Amino acid sequence: MDFPLPGPPPPGAGTVAPCGWSGVTRKAALLAALLAAGCSAQGAPGNNCLTCHAGIEHASATHHDCVACHGGDAGATQKEAAHRGMLGKSNPSAPEHWDKSCGSCHVYQLDRVQSSLMYTTTGMIRNIRLTWEGPEEGDFASRAGEVYDPAGRPLRLKPVAELDHVSGELYRKFCSQCHVARESGEVYGASHASGCAACHFPYNDRALYRGGDATVRGRGPYAASHAMERLPGNEVCSRCHNRSGRIAYSYQGLNDGSNSLVPTRFGLPGAVMASGNRNLTHIAPDIHFAAGMDCIDCHTSRDLMGDGYSYRNMYLQTEIACEDCHGGVKPPRYREIASENDEALRESRGYRMQMRQGMKMILTAKGRAYSNVFYQDGAVWVLGKRSGRLFKSRVITGTPEHTVVGHGRMECYSCHSRTVVQCYGCHTSYDKTRSAMDYVKGVPTPGRFSEKEDYRMLYPFPLALNQRGRISTVTPGCQTFVSVVEPDGSLSKDEYVARFKGKQQLRFAPFYSHNTGKKAIGCGECHGNPAFLGFGQHVVSGSNIEGTMICEQSADKPLDGFLTLQEGKVRAYSAITREHSRPLNGAEVRRALAVNLCLVCHDKAADPIYRKELDHGALSDALHRRLVPAP
Repeated sequence: MDFPLPGPPPPGAGTVAPCGWSGVTRKAALLAALLAAGCSAQGAPGNNCLTCHAGIEHASATHHDCVACHGGDAGATQKEAAHRGMLGKSNPSAPEHWDKSCGSCHVYQLDRVQSSLMYTTTGMIRNIRLTWEGPEEGDFASRAGEVYDPAGRPLRLKPVAELDHVSGELYRKFCSQCHVARESGEVYGASHASGCAACHFPYNDRALYRGGDATVRGRGPYAASHAMERLPGNEVCSRCHNRSGRIAYSYQGLNDGSNSLVPTRFGLPGAVMASGNRNLTHIAPDIHFAAGMDCIDCHTSRDLMGDGYSYRNMYLQTEIACEDCHGGVKPPRYREIASENDEALRESRGYRMQMRQGMKMILTAKGRAYSNVFYQDGAVWVLGKRSGRLFKSRVITGTPEHTVVGHGRMECYSCHSRTVVQCYGCHTSYDKTRSAMDYVKGVPTPGRFSEKEDYRMLYPFPLALNQRGRISTVTPGCQTFVSVVEPDGSLSKDEYVARFKGKQQLRFAPFYSHNTGKKAIGCGECHGNPAFLGFGQHVVSGSNIEGTMICEQSADKPLDGFLTLQEGKVRAYSAITREHSRPLNGAEVRRALAVNLCLVCHDKAADPIYRKELDHGALSDALHRRLVPAP
């Protein structure tokens, strides 16, 4: 890179000393404080932990003392006495102990995590309840807790263990394994610790320790190493984000095609083996992944660990948007670092390159500064937090393709998504004659789930309005047909579709697939194929659009869409979840399809005619009368 970049901070930067203190005095005081807090060096006199655990990796340069994190008695010479009072078997960061371990030093981070969706999963629990039971009162979470809503009002979250119906059972027996409130140690490729260690002490595929401590080497479930990951890599994210939307796979260019162990080529399985006996095959990766960017290079710590408030779904907690770095109607926004205690400065201390005062930090969609994205020399630069690489972001504000009249409501990824994972027809059976593990309660209880699906695809994908009132990609969101077998073997529900917004209907959910491409979908594809508008696979017949993948519950409703067109009238029969979301209406569908009259000749988005409102009356001028036949 040939432009001047920020160098390392000057000596003493980031450390504030009382007036008149010398560097030597300050260091002596700091050492005394650390010793008083029990942060003696590992292996110092009186610390017998290494007598047995010789060869174990240092957690980090700032986490020296075993007892300060794990508890126990470092002065004892017998195992039983030394382990007495330890915080958990091996993970002191588990929610049962984290206020005494990680939280004793990292109060700010713990307060945020305890309110975050990564821990509470309030959004997931709420949407399962909406889908399976209909609207219900109360906010439930992985564990009970006192939090604050985004308006700063106190909010009590009830424990999901108290949800005594099928949706509560589904969360406890399925979903709870993928979130940091609980450990998951028995799933190939998807195991993780609970609490802070879920991200900062990652497991390998088999959840076995492979470090230098001979007393636990090869045992599990343990982190692969005792060395802390201050900045989690993509493999940490993919431990959990490989189900449902499969966004971690799509980002890396992997497709879970639901082929199980069925051979895909030459009698061999797919290219990558994943949890649940799944074979993954390769597709084009996200452009950011192909460039070498990690998940955390776009997502801020507030996206992942929360900002101290409890949100109802991940779209409300997530603070970033494509426009932050690439611009939109307006160019990216920024502010200068003015304070020596600025959060961007503090967070960047763990990066390969640190930010410094005076730098112009790009702002997120919520108006907060990134800690690794800055404006310099007329360009937006993204620093790879782990890699130290610099990526130049192309700003598209004012470019012809991005000033098309009528596209003001489009999300960037509605045009730039390469694929969107869609899984149609999820048939879930809940059999009360059998038992299964309740991972929240920690014991097997009556009721076992099983699933099967009808169809999965990547392209084309439907569009609808999301909760921001913008045109977004959507995907089946708990598009579930539920069957319940009672203890006596009778069926109390048979392929049941729950009520939503006053009637029985399936659901779709706004969704960003994390499989972005530089090249946008062609104008003719989107405006000429009604599947993008929500009609699913279809045949156009006169003034009707007839679905060809029919829902088994209704002879006139496609399974893979949410709109029908009969005698020129558009009707929606499935809901779009999230507040203020909905399918496209008749007027919007007609406007989208009417563009086809122009696309025959004007097939490029940069064509000047798309800088103004379309006027089909222009088709009657002398030029167009020769080209367009009379009706």
